[in-house]
Amino acid sequence: MENCRQPGNDGARTSDSHQLASQPVPAENPLTRIYCDPWLLIVHKPAGLLVHRSPIDHHETEFALQYARAMNGGEHVYAVHRLDRPTSGLLVFARDAQTASAMGKAMMAGEVKKTYLAMVRGWTPEQGFIDHPLRDEPEDKRRKDAPQPVRDARTRYRRVATTEIPVQIEGHATSRYSLVALFPETGRRHQLRRHMKHISHPIIGDAYHGRGRHNRYFAERFGQGRLMLAATGMSFRHPVTDVPLQLHAEPEASFLQVLSIFGDALPASLRAP
Repeated sequence: MENCRQPGNDGARTSDSHQLASQPVPAENPLTRIYCDPWLLIVHKPAGLLVHRSPIDHHETEFALQYARAMNGGEHVYAVHRLDRPTSGLLVFARDAQTASAMGKAMMAGEVKKTYLAMVRGWTPEQGFIDHPLRDEPEDKRRKDAPQPVRDARTRYRRVATTEIPVQIEGHATSRYSLVALFPETGRRHQLRRHMKHISHPIIGDAYHGRGRHNRYFAERFGQGRLMLAATGMSFRHPVTDVPLQLHAEPEASFLQVLSIFGDALPASLRAP
């Protein structure tokens, strides 16, 4: 395994030239390296992989954290943030405690801008702003009935494409879907999933906040079910060099496969090869 602590890799990247080509690691490691320097390791996480141990998934033995550590030559890494297990996309690890602390503070201050893609039920407006406070969801569902604080939560969105398929799923002769870009301004647990449900455009494949009939249709049509949510973009100033970083990761194959229902309405960059 190539360790990205290599000569000449000093992390001094500009917004135009910082991004390294995605470098897949051996087949047993499901992560794909997107960017690496002496302080940061940024990867693409596939859907279905936990970031780290969870009190409700104690039986799991594979985590993004351990695979990132293997990618880091066996040295410890720090998860700067998290992605839900069914969400795929960009995941940031710090390679030392000081960088982890700096990135955590930047996240809390809203200085890290994130972009997600989601396929949702119905045709959304061309753009919108969701300002809807959310009650905290404890990670341990055994505590779901305990009192939880309500926090501000804000998400902007922009419609990318729409489609209408000749399939009756919920009483109509056809079914409509949108592909949207989501820009969270806060970072609440399941924020995007809960916000899209709030505006009656739930994300396809969301077992908790979505619509079961639509989820089952796509699971049967494509031979597998997945949450149609992917973290595709991230921008921030490097915590050590102060250089602006703009990172991008294409959605994985299972995501693009479902997007094929959009046909020619889909941007060329999102069409499956």
